[in-house]
Amino acid sequence: MMTHPYMIALYLILVFGLGAWFFSVIRKDVSIVDSLWSLFFLLSAAVFAYAAQPLTERGLLVLALVAIWSLRLSVFITARNWGEPEDYRYRQIRANNEPNFTVKSLYIVFGLQGVLAWIIALPLLPAVTSGAPLGLLDGIAAALWVVGFVFEAGGDFQLSRFKRDPDNKGRVLDSGFWRYTRHPNYFGDFCIWWAFYLFAVSAGGWWSIVSPVLMSFLLLKVSGVAMLEKTIGKRRPEYAEYIERTNAFFPGPRKTSAHFEENRS
Repeated sequence: MMTHPYMIALYLILVFGLGAWFFSVIRKDVSIVDSLWSLFFLLSAAVFAYAAQPLTERGLLVLALVAIWSLRLSVFITARNWGEPEDYRYRQIRANNEPNFTVKSLYIVFGLQGVLAWIIALPLLPAVTSGAPLGLLDGIAAALWVVGFVFEAGGDFQLSRFKRDPDNKGRVLDSGFWRYTRHPNYFGDFCIWWAFYLFAVSAGGWWSIVSPVLMSFLLLKVSGVAMLEKTIGKRRPEYAEYIERTNAFFPGPRKTSAHFEENRS
């Protein structure tokens, strides 16, 4: 009996994650899972595309958009982390799960992220495999994807350039996209996954709503904004003022000086 493409994607994601876990044991660094995260989605989309042959225009478009987003993010994270010690988030997870974190990381880190990626990839299944013709909603989805990609890639580029300047050590980036939202890269990711959901809706996959909702929850409450801002204030004292002046997630005008001073008084 032929296995459903969605289940094949889960199997391949877990195998991919297992291989990466072996590599992390050798390196004693589980941070490499961040480089894999977006590749899980590309792997899923490729499985769906293979099962859907021949691909429709929407299938080709969505597969291309997933590939662009996935490869860009994986290359960026890999380059950023190259030669660096294990990320402080994973050092904390390691400390909280000793002894035997090496074994536990197989399911705490790699297994968990693989399963989450598999769930979030759900809209890609109808978006890639459906034979429904392109419509207006696909155009809206493509436009939203572009907005998300510009914010995510642009925010990453601006922050990377800022950090390369030694004069900025300990300072807070508050220009460019970072002037309008404290997390332009996360906001961009948010837009991209709601865009993929709109592609799915246009293809009849409205039932995949769990994906963008889960991604939004993770970005806002778990591994995104909440986790980053939990400790950044201690590491960068200027960040408290930046929080007062700048929107947390959704872009918007900066608070005026009068509004800022009123809140401080």
